[in-house]
Amino acid sequence: MPPINMYHQILDNLKTAILLVEPNLTVNYINPAAESLLAVSDQRIHGEAITKLFHEQEDTLVKLLDAINNCEAYTKRETVLTLRSGAEITVDYAVTPVTENRRTSLIIELQPLDRLIRISREEGLLSSQQNSQALIRGIAHEVKNPLGGLRGAAQLLARELSDPKLHDYTNIIIEEADRLRNLVDTMLGPHRAPEKQRTNIHEVLERVRQLVEVENEGSIHIIRDYDPSIPDILGDREQLIQAFLNVVRNAKQALRQDSASDRDPTITIRTRTIRQLTIGSNRHRLVCSTDIIDNGPGIPADLRASIFLPMVSGRAQGTGLGLSIAQSILYQHNGLIECSSEPGNTVFSLHIPLEHAS
Repeated sequence: MPPINMYHQILDNLKTAILLVEPNLTVNYINPAAESLLAVSDQRIHGEAITKLFHEQEDTLVKLLDAINNCEAYTKRETVLTLRSGAEITVDYAVTPVTENRRTSLIIELQPLDRLIRISREEGLLSSQQNSQALIRGIAHEVKNPLGGLRGAAQLLARELSDPKLHDYTNIIIEEADRLRNLVDTMLGPHRAPEKQRTNIHEVLERVRQLVEVENEGSIHIIRDYDPSIPDILGDREQLIQAFLNVVRNAKQALRQDSASDRDPTITIRTRTIRQLTIGSNRHRLVCSTDIIDNGPGIPADLRASIFLPMVSGRAQGTGLGLSIAQSILYQHNGLIECSSEPGNTVFSLHIPLEHAS
């Protein structure tokens, strides 16, 4: 039989996170992959109960004891584990009993899923954005052509009418045709390709903050949590102002809907850099991430999957175009907007790669 040190050497070089658990459910060993995944060292956790390493919503101990007592392996899919630091990770894990000298221990293999889930979610967002833009372009073409004919016919008709009172009707036709054309143009998003230049993200955010503070007249508290070390991004300043302004205004409107709450309406604008972030199928070395956080009522669960689609809004007076346009602008900057929401904490995260600016 090979020595134990050889087994450890093999386990140390595996990319899969491996834990060895004693019959009393204390941790005997974790390999470097598990140390990285669980954010703890083997030396620190050695001999500690496995519940000090992580726990899940279900009773982990009962399942593990059943595996030892009955010598039965089991597998769990897409399980959320809460680490001792409070962070949560999503994993598949397999538990395999190993019996030696009538003593049953457990081997636990952990396969992290957060990156795969993130890639799948972001590819879905990007695909949805591309599909909706293609659909809108098709609709715009079909709508604007007859609108142009309708407007032209109304203008010709106005010239033939001798009674000035009848011009009111032709003016209504012309004005409504213009309104529909403008609505279609708005749905299409920016009318030009971004003119990218080195841009300071905090100058953009300060402009947005000033505009919103003038609008809300001090009724909403805006907190700035900036990282001044973030380098310039490569972007179109005016388009980025529009994107961030749309998201912040969305948060402001959500807070106004929450007037019955006793919470002090607050929007937090936070900037950070993130390393090795995947956006769609591309992995970026360094990304500027801006979080727009509000403590409003949150986004209804049935709207969360579609809030970036055109004409989708949780407000009766909303057009449902603000977030769609913002996502389109970020997409043209090789970035993405993500959202997570629960009552009292809605976060829109706007990611823009930084490597193109260096």
